[in-house]
Amino acid sequence: MSGFISSIFFLVLFLLALAIIWRINARKYISSGTVASAYDSWTQDKLLERLWGEHIHLGFYPVENKNIDFRNAKIQFVHELVKWSGLDKLPKGSRILDVGCGIGGSSRILAKYYGFNVTGITISPAQVKRARELTPSELNCNFQVMDALDLKFKDGSFDGVWSVEAGAHMNDKTKFADEMLRTLRPGGYFALADWNSRDLVEYPPSFWEKFVLKQLLEQWGHPNFTSINEFSKILSKNKNSAGRVITDNWNSYTNPSWYDSIIEGFRRPFAILSLGPLAIFKSIREIPTILLMNWAFRKGLMDFGVYKCRG
Repeated sequence: MSGFISSIFFLVLFLLALAIIWRINARKYISSGTVASAYDSWTQDKLLERLWGEHIHLGFYPVENKNIDFRNAKIQFVHELVKWSGLDKLPKGSRILDVGCGIGGSSRILAKYYGFNVTGITISPAQVKRARELTPSELNCNFQVMDALDLKFKDGSFDGVWSVEAGAHMNDKTKFADEMLRTLRPGGYFALADWNSRDLVEYPPSFWEKFVLKQLLEQWGHPNFTSINEFSKILSKNKNSAGRVITDNWNSYTNPSWYDSIIEGFRRPFAILSLGPLAIFKSIREIPTILLMNWAFRKGLMDFGVYKCRG
């Protein structure tokens, strides 16, 4: 009995220590520089890539097949968003801008399967370096370090603009929308997916929900969340969208990703172990945030918004 009590005591101490470290090492948004530093760190330690693969976004799990492989679900997500947004109507050779390209996973699919000429931008130099390393020379992809709030492209430079799970890192959602739509040519296709909160004005959060939202903002470098409706209005006000913005909530398709992202560590234990003892600690450290994300999306505190319009 004393052994059992001792085990419980040390487990509680471990969880308490983890909670303290989790809070002390929170990645609060201060500026775009802190976002860049966070992604530089995640890219250089290779843990995220080893566990999540080349696509550091959520997956798409069809209603009829929720048992799809985690990494295949991520690839499926790209194809589903291409089809839903109409991007597949563009001919081969079309110029696509991937805003917040990560290490280039989506860009490579857009180039390989659809024949697009893709320019990927991210604020993280480490991500650009890794994206270039992972991209075969025969694919029409190029990657640049660039701030999404200050795109260095002329008006109408692209036939399609694509962005997945980048907007939550932007402190100025209007500027984010305006810069993307500015670079889209008339008649071009716009496709975006992002993490959104529910409408917090119409449905104010409880004390617990406020705590959860605070953690989701501070742990992964997010300045703020908008609701699907709020960001849709921001897009609609831009003259290049002409108010023709269509949205949907893909919570039911993407939610299995959260548990899968944890289970993946047990499916591929050597992916973590091969990086050394520190990687084990780092992977455990992310579990509380992932669980809170899962809870928030499952309960409707957070929504997975998708958006499309024509230029």
